[in-house]
Amino acid sequence: MNQPARYLLVQRAMFEAPAHALIDALVAALREHYGVLAADLLLADYELNTLCPVIGAADPVPVTGSPAGQVFVSRRAIVTEGPEGVRLLLPSAARGDAVGVLVLDLARPPEPATLDELLLLATALAHDIRAADSVTDRYRDARRRAALTVAAEMQWQLLPGRSVSKPEFEVAGQLEPAYSVCGDNFDWAVENDHFVLTVTNGQGTGIEASLLTVLAVTAMRNARMASPRLADHAALADQAVYAQHAGSRHLSSLLLRFDLATGMVAAVDAGSPMVLRLRGEDLQQVKLEAQLPLGMFESTVYVEQSFRAEPGDRLIILSDGVHEAPYASQRYSEHGRLRQTLVGTRRLPPAEAVRAVLADHNVFRQGVPLDDDAAIVVVDWAGR
Repeated sequence: MNQPARYLLVQRAMFEAPAHALIDALVAALREHYGVLAADLLLADYELNTLCPVIGAADPVPVTGSPAGQVFVSRRAIVTEGPEGVRLLLPSAARGDAVGVLVLDLARPPEPATLDELLLLATALAHDIRAADSVTDRYRDARRRAALTVAAEMQWQLLPGRSVSKPEFEVAGQLEPAYSVCGDNFDWAVENDHFVLTVTNGQGTGIEASLLTVLAVTAMRNARMASPRLADHAALADQAVYAQHAGSRHLSSLLLRFDLATGMVAAVDAGSPMVLRLRGEDLQQVKLEAQLPLGMFESTVYVEQSFRAEPGDRLIILSDGVHEAPYASQRYSEHGRLRQTLVGTRRLPPAEAVRAVLADHNVFRQGVPLDDDAAIVVVDWAGR
């Protein structure tokens, strides 16, 4: 059998499998057509600290300090020694959103053409896993190292993903505390000529905070279909929140719209999320005029501002749970700590930079649990 034929047969097996049996069908097809001895899929947990097996009973693998973690972070395959030959670790990502690592045991290292096919199958698996999550709970359950609160369940279901990439940009984000987050959120939409990003800083705690954020984010998504203007998106969300709560509850949000051709960024700053721009080694806050939070008053009029992203720029958006986090009478943004961390992670890709900042944030707090939600989003801008 020629190689393209076996590749297509494995893809077909994945395509025809029920959602809950997707990984099992893939493993069976890889055994038959590629001589794979054993296989498993390691999925990243909600904190992005651990890779959790879907099939086997093996212990979860830490992202930091493990070969599988290296593959997850770098998105590059590696070959290590296996129990009966070699172990091939393949990155599994869909449009820049890393799902996990496909682990294959083989009798011998694969030929370059075979490796290329297996890499494509690992990518196809990530796309299929994303689709399967709407049908089965199997893969979401495998990712969990602990139970999510109901509020956190709502927030994770609301997210568009944790990273996405195009030739013009790469973006990644994370919410903490991952298993009990309730109000903070980020959202995006990628089109042919523009990219819309929102970061929302919720108000309150528990399910009430999550419901408030769901209302605002859903209203902004609805507005995207009707108008390209961020001011209209903010206005509709403002009206939706005010109509429900009459000003007693409101929330802050930052809305950004990137023109992919020019790098011009339209912005509406409706509250507290902070925007920082790292250009080379120079870190500066992007100065935007603060406008009213969403839902504070009836019929608020929002005004768009603008700035330009230059090729090579990194934008970091932080909710106040990051930059205002207190510990021992200090704040994370004071005394140069935040600046040093952001500059020090400049050479890391966005997803790894997000992990590194949150890890340092935890060190700053000396492991004390967060008493506020924290959202961080990193955008690397390449432009056209």
